[in-house]
Amino acid sequence: MDRMQRPKATVLPDSALVPKRNLQPPPTHFTHEVIVEQPYYYIGPQQADPPEGTFAAGAKVKLLSHDGGPVCHVVDARGLRVATACSGLRPLAG
Repeated sequence: MDRMQRPKATVLPDSALVPKRNLQPPPTHFTHEVIVEQPYYYIGPQQADPPEGTFAAGAKVKLLSHDGGPVCHVVDARGLRVATACSGLRPLAG
């Protein structure tokens, strides 16, 4: 009988953690849907910074704030509070 070989365990750097300021309880209802795959940022899009991740098309989010500019602050079903492009969001009916 062959034995399973496990990979060597590694500790991820602190930069792999989601900042506490970007976590909150998941919303109980959603206000918008992501219409195309698009990036999100923990603080906001900065010229040289890569995005922290992407929303898939169809992802449901709750709009938290929008000051009229191109960036909206939203929270997703995991409770991840981030900034993303408002142009890629569509209000949910109802």
